[in-house]
Amino acid sequence: MGNADTKLHFRKAVIQLTTKTQPVEATDDVFWDQFWSEPIATQDVFALVPAAEIRAVREESPSNLATLCYKAVERLVQCADSGCPSEKEHQVVLNCTRLLTRILPYIFEDADWRGFFWSTIPGAKRTEALDEDDDVNEARPLAESLLLAISDLLFCPDFTVQSHKKEASEDMRPIDSCELIWEAGVGFAQSPPPNYIHDLNRTELLKLLLTCFSEAMYLSPSSDCKVFDPWVSFFCSAENRHALPLFTSLLNVVCAYDPIGYGFPYNHLLFSDYREQLVEQALQILIVTLEHENRSAASAALQALDASTHLPSEEEPEPSGPDNLFVNYLSRIHREEDLNFVLKGLARLLNNPLIQTYLPRSTKKIQFHQELLILFWKFCDFNKKFLFFVLKSSDVLEMLVPILFYLNDARADQSRVGLVHIGVFILLLLSGERNFGVRLNKPYTLRVPMDIPVFTGTHADLLIVIFHKIITCGHQRLHPLFDCLLTIIVNISPYLKSLSMVAANKLLHLLEAFSTPWFLLTAPQNHNLVFFLLEVFNNIIQYQFDGNSNLVYAIIRKRNVFQQLANLPTDGPSIQKALQKRKKSGIDNINSTDESMEGSRPAAPAEPGTLKASLEATPGIDKITERSQVSEDGTMITVPLPPSAAKPADSNATHGVSDAELKRNHETKHKQPVASRSRMSSVSSEASWSASPDWMLSWKSKLPLQTIMRLLQVLVPQVEKICIDKGLTDESEILKFLQHGTLVGLLPVPHPILIRKYQANAGTAMWFRTYMWGVIYLRNVDPPVWYDTDIRLFEIQRI
Repeated sequence: MGNADTKLHFRKAVIQLTTKTQPVEATDDVFWDQFWSEPIATQDVFALVPAAEIRAVREESPSNLATLCYKAVERLVQCADSGCPSEKEHQVVLNCTRLLTRILPYIFEDADWRGFFWSTIPGAKRTEALDEDDDVNEARPLAESLLLAISDLLFCPDFTVQSHKKEASEDMRPIDSCELIWEAGVGFAQSPPPNYIHDLNRTELLKLLLTCFSEAMYLSPSSDCKVFDPWVSFFCSAENRHALPLFTSLLNVVCAYDPIGYGFPYNHLLFSDYREQLVEQALQILIVTLEHENRSAASAALQALDASTHLPSEEEPEPSGPDNLFVNYLSRIHREEDLNFVLKGLARLLNNPLIQTYLPRSTKKIQFHQELLILFWKFCDFNKKFLFFVLKSSDVLEMLVPILFYLNDARADQSRVGLVHIGVFILLLLSGERNFGVRLNKPYTLRVPMDIPVFTGTHADLLIVIFHKIITCGHQRLHPLFDCLLTIIVNISPYLKSLSMVAANKLLHLLEAFSTPWFLLTAPQNHNLVFFLLEVFNNIIQYQFDGNSNLVYAIIRKRNVFQQLANLPTDGPSIQKALQKRKKSGIDNINSTDESMEGSRPAAPAEPGTLKASLEATPGIDKITERSQVSEDGTMITVPLPPSAAKPADSNATHGVSDAELKRNHETKHKQPVASRSRMSSVSSEASWSASPDWMLSWKSKLPLQTIMRLLQVLVPQVEKICIDKGLTDESEILKFLQHGTLVGLLPVPHPILIRKYQANAGTAMWFRTYMWGVIYLRNVDPPVWYDTDIRLFEIQRI
């Protein structure tokens, strides 16, 4: 698109705009038409409108920039109203779209300009103002006009959707966009014939829409003030008559996408897949519009401009879910075939990079798995019917395996720390449901290429083995996730019928590493990890003893670890002596003797030059979960934290949570710049803390060792006697003996099962916002929509 003369004329127009000392009148159509009269490619727009010149116009000729934005929106509105009947109007729409996509980030980065699009333009009337009873002087803000025009254009016959004869009218109003949904799926049965031109035009409009929503990137992060984006609010409100068909189109396009296509090898090298670009943009629009929080104004400046966005003058305690129609529609999907369509679609796309063929690189690999994980999270969070549907069959394992694959693959790459977090958060949410633990007992028979030990076992074994790998061989910035990883294992442990020997040994290895005296004494919350692991062992022994002979055998073999824990010295000299022996623990040593799966590859660190977006600190496990006790009939009763929970030195030991961690995170978050907030380095925050005998006694006395010690007391003499009597040296014989053993009546009374269910909070909401926009920023580098603009939500760093 675009020859040398076209580029030259466009460049001249840009130079005229920046050099004219007098404001150009809005009525000077000859001048303004230069920007959209000739076709100009997206890459050319970004090259011919440099950032420095946009900023120069913004500072030195603000009226020219304002008029350019107004005229571009005006042309989009005119084309939308006319239905874009000609090729020329198609070109005008594309040029205006590309120009606004280029300019909008520079409007948002300047706080003085941020309200410009919410100002009213003379002559731009609301549609309601056509009625005689309404105030005819009431004008529609520029942002609303732009969003409504984009919505109309996304259902424009022969431009973004298939034309039907009955839609020959020039006016867009009579068109029922519910009949023009882009793809079959939820609530729509017909699949329109593919049209790559329509896909390209939709993609351009969606990119502009995403740019409109990106104002959040230019606001500083704050978990105290929930951001209420007026752009998203208006677009997802009832004022957008296309809200339902747009939501359905975006969702169906994503969930119906099959990157393998017709299935013949290397097809992606033979032709361009324009549908993939559309799917990626649709997915990003979905996750941004589904960001759902309680109502509050973003800032005083936005509050002053909210006359058009219908924000309430006072804060409302109730969530604004029904007001966001996208959230509303998603939460109401309930038909089994629709839920199945969404689940199968997400599972197919998430499993795409795992597909193995005999021909290398013969299948297309998609790259938008992080956005897919966020969308899956939103579905589970907003639509409980979907969550129960996922967990009612083994289909949940179709999601589990790729999530574990991504966790393992990203564990050593600091540029993908956010990917590990979202995967762990999803598993934490799922683990709060009993059915998840039950489903994990299904045998794992796939052979996904991962550098983990070969084992024969269940999906629970796979989860434990990979969690062990993340903890022992992961990037150091994953340390704050240890609590979450072990909480997930605690939640599923009462339902695990039979752990493999490999998984059992991994759990014992973690206990051995976490219970070394120097590690326990290094930080005030490290002992919580031991409590989590002991709770796992107690749950399995008390509720799943039959069938778990491998774990019982592993506990017997490592009985000295439990004995050392029970006999930990708590006097001052012993504490100092242990701290002086700070040798490398098992957490720092990569177990190089693991036998790996065939075709596996070790996790690789980020390539030099890789960009990464900084993240907010992760809240402590006690803030992102609530404790529920499972009653005899299977229902869950919320267990309030004891009043002493505010004292991290003692009470946290009883339930394995860390308020101290949260407090440190909160303090460092407000004292340090964005880049260091996410690092959560324990060195500076724990410099003033030191272990004391009183502190050590406070949690050591609460170690839940009674069940395990009773088991060892009963079984160790029996095992030793059999070994001596029969001269056994083969562990298989010992395992046979343990399989037929019983501890009925010998163990303490079973403790109640405690499940820590994920609960939403301001801290994780802020984390999700920074992560989501960081992903979107890094995924939109061609063209580089936000590159080199003054982003405040996060920092971009080069590794």
